[in-house]
Amino acid sequence: MRILITNDDGIEAAGIKALSEGFSKAGHDVWTVAPAAEQSGASHKLTLGHPLRLREVGPQRYGVDGTPTDAVYMAVHHIMPERPELLVSGINHGPNLGDDVTYSGTVAAAIEGTVISIPSIAVSLVSHHDFLWDKSVEFAVKLAEKVKREGLPAGTLLNVNVPLHPIETNGISWKLTRQGKRNYGQYIVKRSDPRGRAYFWIGGDASGAEHIDGSDIEAVEAGLISVTPLSIDLTDYAALKSLRSWEGTLS
Repeated sequence: MRILITNDDGIEAAGIKALSEGFSKAGHDVWTVAPAAEQSGASHKLTLGHPLRLREVGPQRYGVDGTPTDAVYMAVHHIMPERPELLVSGINHGPNLGDDVTYSGTVAAAIEGTVISIPSIAVSLVSHHDFLWDKSVEFAVKLAEKVKREGLPAGTLLNVNVPLHPIETNGISWKLTRQGKRNYGQYIVKRSDPRGRAYFWIGGDASGAEHIDGSDIEAVEAGLISVTPLSIDLTDYAALKSLRSWEGTLS
């Protein structure tokens, strides 16, 4: 199977190297095209305001000085001689759970693949300090081969989160899940540069999560790999139905 592998942590990140090696060892034709530098939190940004540079870093391995979306676009429309049969984004150094998916460059790369009709999977390891890739790679390869055999619904991608030590019962245990809801500590840190000019760090660490039955967060907390189908159709169909009465008037 011809596979495009990308990420948002950069072409030299340990996670993408482990993923590429895993698929190669499984006998697949692997092309790795990713941002030249880390692009965490880039979401689905496509670079239009300046040109991109491309660097070959090894056989069928390229770094693009842009976003994960740029990397996918360049891979499919310029670098690869044939379209990939499947796209895998990751392995991300940290989780992409709940609301993370709206910021994540890892998920955005899979979104871009889905937009251009390539079956796509995003894979993240739920750890910020220790990175043991073996189980994530093993599961990603098996899931990708399943997707190739069975296909995915149109407009759907899979967002995978792997606990550092997933439960194993007759193989790695996993669960189909829904997107959860994480709570974040919100802060802005103001500092000054040597010339006295202010600069800011924004962000916040996850401080908890809402209890939602069947969520991705619930699954990984129980030691299960979470597989969440995500749709690129953002229409809220329940709201569309309830707001029909607004049509034709705002009085």
